[in-house]
Amino acid sequence: MANDASTVFDLVILGGGSGGYAAALRGAQLGLDVALIEKNKLGGTCLHNGCIPTKALLHAGEIADQAREAAQFGVKTSYEGIDIAGVHKYKDDVISGLYKGLQGLVASRKVTYIEGEGRLSSPTSVAVNGQQVQGRHILLATGSVPKSLPGLEIDGNRIISSDHALTLDRVPKSAIILGGGVIGVEFASAWKSFGADVTIVEGLKHLVPVEDENSSKLLERAFRKRGIKFNLGTFFDKAEYTADGVKVTLADGKTFEAEVLLVAIGRGPVSAGLGYEEQGVAMDRGYVLVDEYMQTNVPTVSAVGDLVPTLQLAHVGFAEGMLVAERLAGQKVVPIDYDGVPRVTYCHPEVASVGITEAKAKELYGADKVVALKYNLAGNGKSKILKTTGEIKLVQVKDGAVVGVHMVGDRMGEQVGEAQLVYNWEALPAEVAQLVHAHPTQNEALGEAHLALAGKPLHSHD
Repeated sequence: MANDASTVFDLVILGGGSGGYAAALRGAQLGLDVALIEKNKLGGTCLHNGCIPTKALLHAGEIADQAREAAQFGVKTSYEGIDIAGVHKYKDDVISGLYKGLQGLVASRKVTYIEGEGRLSSPTSVAVNGQQVQGRHILLATGSVPKSLPGLEIDGNRIISSDHALTLDRVPKSAIILGGGVIGVEFASAWKSFGADVTIVEGLKHLVPVEDENSSKLLERAFRKRGIKFNLGTFFDKAEYTADGVKVTLADGKTFEAEVLLVAIGRGPVSAGLGYEEQGVAMDRGYVLVDEYMQTNVPTVSAVGDLVPTLQLAHVGFAEGMLVAERLAGQKVVPIDYDGVPRVTYCHPEVASVGITEAKAKELYGADKVVALKYNLAGNGKSKILKTTGEIKLVQVKDGAVVGVHMVGDRMGEQVGEAQLVYNWEALPAEVAQLVHAHPTQNEALGEAHLALAGKPLHSHD
């Protein structure tokens, strides 16, 4: 179909990552004739260079920690080290299985899949493989790549990006990680579990700085106990090679040396040279600007995922892609409440949240109108069994709904589903307190926290 110049698709999607393929699948499901163009592999960053491989590394690290620490549970084990080739095989097998499944899913929905590097050639066409693919609507979903800083060259040798880190043929003896956000703390956690000496350099005053400050402090405390070092509040100045590694100098003159430097300061949009600006699409610092329905200023062009300045999360890309497909199919759509999107950092311990921080709530509603409650996981039986520590913090508008849920502790990412419902359904603490939570589970801690906030604490002090 794509080779037939007379074919005009209902939707042509440039980019087969989370946002692009979600739009393709949903669009085809709704009866749209869809073409999906991808220059690399279907699934994009999340499947091949992001969410899935990093979580596989983190799980391997968790197994390593459990092997070392099994004696505290009365289990005799011996830890002999990391077989990095075996770790990569495990990781790649997970990716391969999901990749084959996704390919089959796209084929089964009868999406026209085109391999090749596309470029927006008009408001209704994409040039790829020497031909013009025509569409009544174009969706831009070209994603993101790791960012660096001016003068800091990522060479893939001693100064590496997260892409390089995922295929590193060894566990570095020591590593400096530039950036204490999600990517930085996840690699710090995995590498520490593998036996590396890790130091995080973060210019802002806390790790995971977009999270509630209480969550950041809890993570910092846990990392100290694990022996993960970090330097906060001073920005990077320069990096240079040493005889056998890298030396990083900060703005205050402080220096750190290690075998490798991982640059984990975030990801930037892939938009340069793809014809967007030439076709009149409004841009800002490389991002494509969209309205709440993901539509650009060009009526026939939409954009989703890491290409637009929203949360860089795969599940946000899924939601945005589906929204575009449903809008084009004539369905009534509701804009995404980005505060209501669950956020999880999969380090050890995990950091999970939904809604707004206590600081943001005070800014919006006034300090006297905000109530915050912390429930310590020390009071939760399953957390005791797992030997994890942390807290669940609830942020409530006084006499009103819970507007923020912030959790730190192992497996807290698995609890964020209920937290999402609490926020998005504007639940009152007393309403959640009426629900019966299974015992003993970590999920029960959410129920206990709401019981306490409703004024009837059970396994916690008044």
